[in-house]
Amino acid sequence: MSQDLAAAVASRGPAAELVLDGDLDRPTRLTVSDLAAWPQHRAGVAFECATSGVRHHRFTGPLLYDVLADAGPAFDPARRKDRLRFLIAVRGTDGHHTLLSWAEIDPDFGRAPVLLAVTLDGAPLDHPGAQLVLPQDRCGGRYVSGVEAIRVHGGYTAWS
Repeated sequence: MSQDLAAAVASRGPAAELVLDGDLDRPTRLTVSDLAAWPQHRAGVAFECATSGVRHHRFTGPLLYDVLADAGPAFDPARRKDRLRFLIAVRGTDGHHTLLSWAEIDPDFGRAPVLLAVTLDGAPLDHPGAQLVLPQDRCGGRYVSGVEAIRVHGGYTAWS
């Protein structure tokens, strides 16, 4: 690597990390490089942005479902359809956050192809961080750039 390239990479700072925590058997930290090692999926998306009209982008990355399933959500096998009570909270470095339900991404229910994107229009997201991409959403409100934390929460119990 040339000195100029090394200096440019160093000036960007360390690669971004995201934390997976909550009701998981194996909470972990992942970089975009870690996510790039997972099977990659592609999504060409168009969404309406309230301030700048329709946006078109291409993303690649692993499915959120695959990454979270590997972390071992603490589902109770004795409870029928226990996984349906779990929520997924995603927070970006800019403070933007959103919620999804486990049922949205679970292949037995919604099967939404939600990505933790590692590229945006062919450009790697190593330093800005992974992006949450919901190709099924008409507007980009639940897209989260620079994902820094994902929390899986199953603390919702039966109505009292």
